[in-house]
Amino acid sequence: MMSKLNVTIDQDSGYCFGVEYAIRMAEDAMEDAGQLYCLGDIVHNDMEVKRLFDKGLRVINYDDLKNLRDCKVLIRAHGEPPETYRIAMQNNIELIDASCPVVLKLQNRVKNAHDKMCTDKGQIVIYGKKGHAEVTGLDGQTNGSAIIVMDESDLDKIDFTRPVTLFSQTTKSTTGFYAIKEKIENKIKEAKASNDNLNANDSICRQVSNREPKLKIFSNQHDVVLFVSGKKSSNGKALYQVCKSQNPNSYFVENEEELEMSWFEGKETVGICGATSTPMWLMEKIKNFVENTEQESLLSC
Repeated sequence: MMSKLNVTIDQDSGYCFGVEYAIRMAEDAMEDAGQLYCLGDIVHNDMEVKRLFDKGLRVINYDDLKNLRDCKVLIRAHGEPPETYRIAMQNNIELIDASCPVVLKLQNRVKNAHDKMCTDKGQIVIYGKKGHAEVTGLDGQTNGSAIIVMDESDLDKIDFTRPVTLFSQTTKSTTGFYAIKEKIENKIKEAKASNDNLNANDSICRQVSNREPKLKIFSNQHDVVLFVSGKKSSNGKALYQVCKSQNPNSYFVENEEELEMSWFEGKETVGICGATSTPMWLMEKIKNFVENTEQESLLSC
C-alpha cells in the first residue's frame, strides 16, 4: 500500500520570459487572424506545439518561407539571421517579431564584434549547439563565419595565434562555458600567443543560469523528482542532469503517459520541475495525474 504522497511543483520552473512573450504574441495574433505561420517550433515542447496548432499556429521551415507571399509569420524567441528579414521583405511577409530581448542584444554584440574582428583578422567563436535556432541567428550576424564549439574536439577549428572573441548561446550552462573558456586559454598559451588574444563574453541568460542552483536545492528536498521537458530541448537535457546529479531518483518525462507508479513506492515527497520550454499547465497536469492515480490505488487497497 502506497503512503500519501506530497506532490509539489517548482514555482521557479516553467517558461522563461522570452518563451512566455512569444507564446502570448502568437495567441494574440491568432485571435485577430485565426491562423498564423511560425518559423520552426515556437517552443521545444511537443505538447505545447500541439495545443497551439489546435488554435491555428502552423509551423513552417525556411523552404516554406521562401514560397510564402502576403501573409504573417511569427519569429520565435530564438531570433533569426538577417537573411530571414530579407526574404520577408522580398515576399511582402509581415513578421511578428517575438525574438527575446536578451537574444536580440546578443545578436547586436556579435555583429559589432564581427565588424571589429574583420579589421583585426580575428575570429568569432560561439559556445553552443550547431544548428540550434538561436545559434543560427547569431552566426548570421557574422555572415556565417562564426566558429561553433560544443566541446574540446571542436577547438581544432580555431587558429589560436589569432584574436578570439568568445560568446555563448544564452541557454547554455555557465559551467560548460567557463570550462571551454579555460581550454581556449590553455590552447592560446600553447600557441605562445598573447593572453590578450581572448575576449570572453559570458552571454548566458541569468534567468536561465540561475535555475541551476535553485534546482539543486529543489531536487534535494524531495524523495522523487519528475523533470518535465520536451525531448528536443537542449535546456531541458542540461537541467535534468542537474537534478540527476543531486537526486538519483530523478526521471525525465515528456507527459503523464511516461510515468511509472513504481517510482513512488515507499516515497513521501515528489517534486515536479521543468525546462524553460515547459508550460506550467503541463506540470500541473502531471501533478494531478500522480495525485489521482495514487488516490485510486489507496481506495483499491
